[in-house]
Formats: sequence, C-alpha cells, structure tokens
Amino acid sequence: MHTTKNDIEKDTRGKLVEILNARLADAIDLQSQAKQAHWNVKGPHFIGLHELFDQVSTATLAHIDTIAERVTALGGTALGTVRVAASNSSLNQYPIEITDGDAHVEALSDALSQFGKRVREGIDETDELGDKDTADLFTEVSREIDKLLWFVEAHNQS
Repeated sequence: MHTTKNDIEKDTRGKLVEILNARLADAIDLQSQAKQAHWNVKGPHFIGLHELFDQVSTATLAHIDTIAERVTALGGTALGTVRVAASNSSLNQYPIEITDGDAHVEALSDALSQFGKRVREGIDETDELGDKDTADLFTEVSREIDKLLWFVEAHNQS
C-alpha cells in the first residue's frame, strides 16, 4: 500500500483494494468479451448487434477507469494489464469460435450477468468494511451493467 492521508484504516484499505482489483480484472475481461462479440458477430441483425456490443465495450471501459482510479485513491496499485486480468478474472471464458448473433447475445448476456452478480457482492462487501464511497461506485456500475444486460437480452426475448 502506498502512503496516503486517506482516513480509512490501512488494513481496511488493503481489503478494499483486493475487492476492487478482483472486479477490475472482471471488467477488463468483460470489455474484451464485448469487443470479441462486436468484431465477430454475423447474421441478419448484424449492424444492431455490432453497435450494441460496442456500446457495452465503451460503457465497461469507463467503469474500468473508475474502478482502477478508486484502487489508487485508496493507496493501492491497480492491477490492470491484460495478462493480470486474464489470470484473475472470475468470468467464464468467452466462446471465441461463435459468429451467430443469437449465440453472441447468449454469451455476452452470460458475461454481463456474472459481472453484475460479482459487482453486487462488492457493494455488500465494501459497505460492510465501512466504505460507502466504494459501495456507491459499485452501485453505479451495477445499475449500468443491469441496463446493458437488459439491452443485450432483449434481442433473444419475445
């Protein structure tokens, strides 16, 4: 932990940084999964899904930055390289061989759902540690991920 005048106890900050870095790895993985879908989707709904998957990627990229900056604000080191994220992500591996729009909708909605669940767990964990700011950060991320999940899932619902 780096020296900071942040008034949260050092041990607590260490636990918060660990939680944040875990979600950072997941977010980096999610963003790359959305790009995988964006680049490789094919089919009759190509343009709509191509643009939607890019929207998921862009929104997730903003959350990556917010999460990483909270890590450093707490005196931690953001573990944000692709290699670190790949080895630390709790998300399922994205099926890279798919091209069908429905298959991408299913795979990306699975990833969004998994990430949303982990973020909601982070809300409770950080609130229990007394850090309302990080819990609020995760609440903001959760709302956006739920909205994106709705957008993606709507393509396979009738």
